[in-house]
Amino acid sequence: MKLLVTGGAGFIGSNFIRHILEKYPNYKVLNLDKLTYAGNLDNLKDVEKNSGYRFVKGDICDAKIVDKLAADADAIVNFAAETHVDRSILEPDSFIKTDILGTFTLLEAARKFKTKRYVQISTDEVYGSIEKGSFCEESSLCPNSPYSASKAGADMLVRSYFVTYGLPAIITRSSNNFGPYQYPEKIIPLFITNAMEDKPLPLYGDGKNVRDWIYVIDNCRSIDAVLHEGKPGRTYNIGGGNEISNFDLTKMILKILNKPQTLVKKVKDRPGHDRRYSLDCSRIKTELGIEIAGDFPKALRETVAWYQNNSSWWKKLKGKDFQSYYKKQYEKRK
Repeated sequence: MKLLVTGGAGFIGSNFIRHILEKYPNYKVLNLDKLTYAGNLDNLKDVEKNSGYRFVKGDICDAKIVDKLAADADAIVNFAAETHVDRSILEPDSFIKTDILGTFTLLEAARKFKTKRYVQISTDEVYGSIEKGSFCEESSLCPNSPYSASKAGADMLVRSYFVTYGLPAIITRSSNNFGPYQYPEKIIPLFITNAMEDKPLPLYGDGKNVRDWIYVIDNCRSIDAVLHEGKPGRTYNIGGGNEISNFDLTKMILKILNKPQTLVKKVKDRPGHDRRYSLDCSRIKTELGIEIAGDFPKALRETVAWYQNNSSWWKKLKGKDFQSYYKKQYEKRK
């Protein structure tokens, strides 16, 4: 199989490419990535010389590049997106362009070249917040941030291309991912690396916002199953079954690192901050036999260890531009 993976230099995309090359040595993987601040070729240094892998720098909004690459692809897996909620509040235009126009460009190419399978990587955030119970795939979409709204818009486009044009498209919506190679603006790598440097851990509001966490390798394994066995037109929720408040998560990280809770610095909550996410994942279990039964504390310890053992990777990312952005971001929340 020839796979076009977009956004493959990012966190989940790079882990997915590594998974595919290890499991299917005869596959050809073409990685199209714009290399924005969150795209990093260091994420794939261990596979860059693999004969089945090739990287092309480019924007998924550029129809010429997309058409050239999609013409020879059996399947497209779209990870490319702007994904950070805080940045979407400050700069919503880039999210609308990449997440919606970029998805449209890919869908048009897939339709033109009769791609055999198109997989859209989405998020549980499109459902909005839920006080009790869990969202299933048929739940209404109720996004509460420019980021989640842009992803919901992309999902609707994907659905329309299946219904209108018969494009064999599938959507996956996962809960919060964590693991190796995650850009250190997200809560787990940010808090791990800040604690390692004895810097404050900026915790939003009362810290009681609840998220379900899935280890990135488990998500990649699930996306693999959807790619090969999923039913076109379907959406599949992918959750880790590890619901925990941000405050309790922070305490776990500090305990693993043997750091004091005095590093926690509560800051003003961000606008539109969803209270709780929760996914009903019975469909992917019933239809594809995928059941996430990971050990969250163990996976979190392994993730902490990875950042401890790869300080050169994240220190380069937390340079002057990163510090300038976060100084501006958190000064507003004092």
